Amino acid sequence: MHIAICNIIKNNNTLKPQDILILLKISTLGEQEWFQHTLAEDLNISQSEISECLTRSKYSGLIDASRKKVNLLNLLEFIQHGIKYVFPQQPGPIVRGIATAHSASPLNKEIQSDQNYIWPYARGDMRGQAIQPLYKSVPKAILNDKKLYEALALVDAIRVGKVREQNLAVSLLKERLQHEK
Repeated sequence: MHIAICNIIKNNNTLKPQDILILLKISTLGEQEWFQHTLAEDLNISQSEISECLTRSKYSGLIDASRKKVNLLNLLEFIQHGIKYVFPQQPGPIVRGIATAHSASPLNKEIQSDQNYIWPYARGDMRGQAIQPLYKSVPKAILNDKKLYEALALVDAIRVGKVREQNLAVSLLKERLQHEK
């Protein structure tokens, strides 16, 4: 009995938040070739976790059988309709960090708000309500990757925004990711 339970736990194919981070990173690369070790370096995630993500994503239909090409329509559908329920987030205390959701580009050009949302990060340049990123390495991973930063900020707008912000974020995310193809 114990072995059977361990096998079920070991083979758990439930998506994890870092899977969305990894799939967005691959999506923002477009046709550019990528390797697991470079993704691991870029995202501050272990290579074994990248491999496990690709396995879960294949099982979920979010990446193809070769584990190289994101099924973009499936990923966008999941982000639009499911992410706020599967990986919910509520704004927290006021802290220093990096802008996200409507406080970051590209939404900050479209939506005016007195309330800033940020990912907590000691070296950040903004104060606002804390939004926990999908994965702990997000603040470091986006420092030199504008495309990934914008994609993750748009996902956060879907996770925590009002209907107008969510709809605008979905539209902008589709535009950006489908353009990368």
